[in-house]
Amino acid sequence: MVMPAYGSGAQPTVWLPVNLDELQALKYELSGKYCYAAGATLLRTQWEGGLVPVPEHMISLARIQGASGVYVDGEELVIGALTRLSHCATDVLLQQLPLLQSAMNAIAAPSIRNVATIGGNIVSGVGDSIPALLVYDAQLYWMTDNGMEMHSLSCWLNGVWEGRRNLNDVLVAIHIPLENTSLPDANSERTSVTREISFYRKLGRRETFTASLVTIAFHGELGADGRWNKIAIAAGGGSGMAMRLPESEKLLLGVEASVMQASSLAATVMAEFETYSDVFATEQYRKQTAGNMLGAGLWEALRL
Repeated sequence: MVMPAYGSGAQPTVWLPVNLDELQALKYELSGKYCYAAGATLLRTQWEGGLVPVPEHMISLARIQGASGVYVDGEELVIGALTRLSHCATDVLLQQLPLLQSAMNAIAAPSIRNVATIGGNIVSGVGDSIPALLVYDAQLYWMTDNGMEMHSLSCWLNGVWEGRRNLNDVLVAIHIPLENTSLPDANSERTSVTREISFYRKLGRRETFTASLVTIAFHGELGADGRWNKIAIAAGGGSGMAMRLPESEKLLLGVEASVMQASSLAATVMAEFETYSDVFATEQYRKQTAGNMLGAGLWEALRL
């Protein structure tokens, strides 16, 4: 059995399992009196702000074998959940996912990105990587009490906001279908794609190093006939749930691309996006901003 690394007094006892078997055993032994940590950047902020109590035990995921790095596995691009944000921002394979790399560079400061992990950003439920991963149809690979399970990011988010999340589950990896990348050996149907249009935007309360008010992601593919043959749009931001926008996607799918679509897209997004009000921005402001950001991004991309 893995032994604790350190811990005394008011500080949690830190455990360092090196594989998933040891991790699963620790879960049962500690009987829920623990929390998981990887980079722990968000946890430190929450503890210092008194938002969550310091646990009796902390299980560090930092040494789990095979849970970091980026590689191709069959028809999927796989990102280990413990991969640092800074690595994701520069990884050669992830250059095929420009929206995700844009998101990585928009999160916090470089010093934080050197410590924080993509898994931690996702598991927070409100991370800025989530809209980008939604448009790439990301699947999440979990170690659960019942064994290893795969769930779509969209389904997992719905579970979080409906209170069905199991805090004992551990995110191991993120899987993205190769057909959603530009890798040479991806789906052969991509030969009909003549142009890809992708953009990611984050609006915060100041220019950098702040939580977002609104975050949007757009990925579209144009066929030889100039029509949209694939569209994926997502929006989120702040402490609200990021979501795909299927009605906004339907507005464009199969239609010939035109800058004139920018205003109608903005209006549809405003009507569809579900968000919230807080002391920093009203629900209406967030909805309007998401619509304007997506409409402006589409207009800029198509006028070139």
